[in-house]
Amino acid sequence: MQKPTKKIVIVGGGTAGWITAGWLAAHHRTYDATSRVEVLLVESPNTPTIGVGEGTWPTMRNSLIKMGISETDFIRECDATFKQGAKFAKWVDGTQDDFYYHPLVLPQGFTQQDLAPYWSSQQKQTSLSADKHSFSNAVCFQESVCEQGLAPKTIRTAEYSDVANYAYHLDAGKFTDFLKRHCIEKLGVTYVSADVVAVNAHANGDIASLTTHVDNMPNGDISGDLFVDCTGFSSLLLGKHYQVPFIDCSDVLFIDTALAVHVPYDDADSPIASHTISTAQDAGWIWDIGLQHRRGVGYVYASKYTNEAAAMQALADYIGPKFTSLKVRKIPIHSGHRETFWHKNCVAVGLSAGFLEPLEASAIVLIELSAQMISEQLPANREVMDIVANRFNQTFRYRWDRIIDFLKLHYVLSQRDDTDFWKDNRDPATIPDSLKDLLKIWQHRAPADMDFTSNNEVFPAASYQYVLYGMGFETDFSMTPHMLNDWHTAHKQFAKNEHLIERALASLPTNRELINKIHQYGFNDL
Repeated sequence: MQKPTKKIVIVGGGTAGWITAGWLAAHHRTYDATSRVEVLLVESPNTPTIGVGEGTWPTMRNSLIKMGISETDFIRECDATFKQGAKFAKWVDGTQDDFYYHPLVLPQGFTQQDLAPYWSSQQKQTSLSADKHSFSNAVCFQESVCEQGLAPKTIRTAEYSDVANYAYHLDAGKFTDFLKRHCIEKLGVTYVSADVVAVNAHANGDIASLTTHVDNMPNGDISGDLFVDCTGFSSLLLGKHYQVPFIDCSDVLFIDTALAVHVPYDDADSPIASHTISTAQDAGWIWDIGLQHRRGVGYVYASKYTNEAAAMQALADYIGPKFTSLKVRKIPIHSGHRETFWHKNCVAVGLSAGFLEPLEASAIVLIELSAQMISEQLPANREVMDIVANRFNQTFRYRWDRIIDFLKLHYVLSQRDDTDFWKDNRDPATIPDSLKDLLKIWQHRAPADMDFTSNNEVFPAASYQYVLYGMGFETDFSMTPHMLNDWHTAHKQFAKNEHLIERALASLPTNRELINKIHQYGFNDL
């Protein structure tokens, strides 16, 4: 029980395995080799990685900094581009001009004053067209930046700094290879290419070692103090070995299938969208993200409300004539998560812990947050491991629940009634009670930090405001008139946002222009 936690064995590579390895190795580096924590990753050469997603959150910048990775190298080698949020098209009523944004920049002056009541009051009094007075455009300059295809910074902006907050779109396969090289060559991660064929237990039920084979021949046992399950949907350790139950969430989130394709650009200078585009369909929605050399496009749908042939046709209609030459990959989606994520001396990260539809790109950020918490709260020895495990389980159960609420929010607020998919999503029986309670509160005031009681929130109150008011939700502030007591400051904030829009549109390059300059010069070579 007093033995120090000195060796961490990560089972499985991919995005989950290598982000976890990078975080652990970087966080526990020391010049004293005798006190260093050993990080070993064992990966089967026979299991292809799925690639849980190509969209990140701004947290990825911190992860890359933590691992000592140059942003220039990352962008050059991972086909990465800048992402400044998401554009949701046809989610409200399905008409051609129906769209709203969930940007990554907070509303103007958000920490000092909530502009939502003032915007709402103006909406009721103004005759301006909705597109000029959308919530996100009124309180944030990033929608205008995205609509013009502009980047969030210039080539003279320092690495990882910004003019507008940003995340990335990336090629998951290239990113995994990039992290693998960096972790092995720069961070000292031990790499073993082998198949895990057996899990060996201590008398107390902890995992003692893993028996491995290479080309069906014995390759020895790998022992460790803590085992991280990054084996994807198979969940080899937490699911199969420990039989930790899976909590199904398909009664709330209906999506269960994805059809994904890589779409080449028409030419090398084609514009790159600086945001994710999510376009609603009859039984789900289509994602569209721009990388440097291609777009990643896919239709996620609920098979209860359509069939594969119809889904394929919807994807073909979206992409156009070049669809016939593309290879379509079908990916099953089983929405849900493990009942617990850390059991005894085993913790699951990535798909082995669970998966939800990629509507708000939550897969990779959950990997990052898991890796960070494991790294920062790594148990000193087995005696305290169960305490850390309990805290980890509480934290991540809360995070999964809040993500499920936030994803469901998009569907609940839709006014579409053209198919049963959209109608059934508004059935109160499919809406978590926690979300129902919040929607009742927000009938009389805007989402605020006070609505969320944990310091482990995934989505801030501002994100709820962007989705809520982007989708036409109306808050009646007549019972909370004190929220409209400072029109003078509000007008100044709205005016400041207009100024920021003008300045950004005049100074920022396009996404494509900045990516080209990074390849030519790099951020640090001018």
